[in-house]
Amino acid sequence: MDSGIECPLSKFADDTKLCGVVDMLEGRDSIQRDLDRLERWSHAKLMKFNKAKCKVLHVGQGNPKHNYRLGEEWIESSPEEKDLGVLIDEKLNMSWQCTSETQKANHILHCIKTSVTSRSREVILAFYSALVRPHLDYCVKLWGPQDKKDMELLERVQRRPRR
Repeated sequence: MDSGIECPLSKFADDTKLCGVVDMLEGRDSIQRDLDRLERWSHAKLMKFNKAKCKVLHVGQGNPKHNYRLGEEWIESSPEEKDLGVLIDEKLNMSWQCTSETQKANHILHCIKTSVTSRSREVILAFYSALVRPHLDYCVKLWGPQDKKDMELLERVQRRPRR
């Protein structure tokens, strides 16, 4: 699959990502040549790409946002993408991730509150540690919140069990 590919190519399970810098037309052409190579490889190996799941994420300011195709089909552009559970947008802003994880944590807290009859600190803390905290830890360890609103959002979830 990697044979002749010029741009960085990453593979994980059934996920393939092709990356490239497009500061000049040569960069755009290089990415398109690699997409053509991947399409030829997939036909030769009888392993078709799910073109409905193929997306282009244009990252960075001043990105010319070129269009690319895989075979005869144009690849749709997307303002954000999820990669291995991490939501990233075109500005590399991780606030989406923070919002998503705090929503999950708040939902779990609500489920604990409505389904656990005991209100003892030890019981609530055990549920919180096992079910809620991993979402917040994952969110924070991944990128370290830098926006004040993201930090406040995470802290608000952490204060909820104390009420």
